Amino acid sequence: MSGGAVMSGDAAMSGDAAMNEDYEARLQAWVGRELVARRPGQDPVNVPMIRHWVEAMEDPNPVYLDEDAAKATGRDGVVAPASMIQAWTMRGYAATVHPSGDSGEPSGFDALVALLAEGGYTSVVATDSELEFERELVPGDHVSVEEHVESISPEKKTGLGAGRFVSTVKTYRDASGAVVATQRWRTLRFRPADKAAPAEEKPKALRPRPAINPDNAFWFEAAREHRLVIQRCADCKALRHPPGPCCPQCGSFAWDTIESSGEGHVYTFTVNHHPKHPAFDYPLVVAVIELAEGTRLIANMAGVEPAGVEVGMPVVLDWIDPDPDLSLPVFRPAAHKER
Repeated sequence: MSGGAVMSGDAAMSGDAAMNEDYEARLQAWVGRELVARRPGQDPVNVPMIRHWVEAMEDPNPVYLDEDAAKATGRDGVVAPASMIQAWTMRGYAATVHPSGDSGEPSGFDALVALLAEGGYTSVVATDSELEFERELVPGDHVSVEEHVESISPEKKTGLGAGRFVSTVKTYRDASGAVVATQRWRTLRFRPADKAAPAEEKPKALRPRPAINPDNAFWFEAAREHRLVIQRCADCKALRHPPGPCCPQCGSFAWDTIESSGEGHVYTFTVNHHPKHPAFDYPLVVAVIELAEGTRLIANMAGVEPAGVEVGMPVVLDWIDPDPDLSLPVFRPAAHKER
């Protein structure tokens, strides 16, 4: 019995080794193969795009837009920034939505990504890029790009998880086929490491503190008592929010407050997904509420899913106490007010 068990284990180990060898062979067969067939850019090199680029990058070099300045350096005219090389061959939005094109056939890139995913390498991070330029591009150049696999490393242990470094070479050519630049591009395709569960749950982060000053301290003090107050000019009786030292209607510095009924409607709203702050739950509805008294304030919505919020929706006041030092108004759909 013991001998049989040992033999079965050896056979299983042998089978696993054969499977690993087969997978490794299939991966390494990609080395030297075409990943992306030669593909021309959608548009030739042009001055408007150069202008957008240098303005965004705040690059003041005059050879990119000033013909005279470019000729003064010995060039025939303006040139494109070398760092724009990838921009001229970007596929555009439509191709990112339908990456396989009209044919529906997967590309070499798709096939390699699928093979890596088969091995569990489902995540990716760029590690480095090296560019070599043969000549400067000028308006009218029509650039194409092709990409081949240079190497796929054995599995490596990294801080992100076990993975493989995939190095490719992108070759950029002009309309005549002459090489204008090459790019060695390396990514890490990795199997995400399992994150150990925390020893104990950390307390939820505190909400960001409001900026309290002498002009608005009264409002936050009332909020801690669960009272929503509105600043009122003592002279012309105009209501105002956010609080301020001076009435925008008559210029008076005298003021008092009234207490809001807490009724109103959604004037407008947005649903925040990013960036995430640990003190909030997402998706987070941030609304501009127009109170029955006529002033508006920004607050979160509660008791309703984001899809259920509508402009004009009647709302009523509620309160949250995120921590002992902070109370804030939130609003619920009027029909959902907790009693």
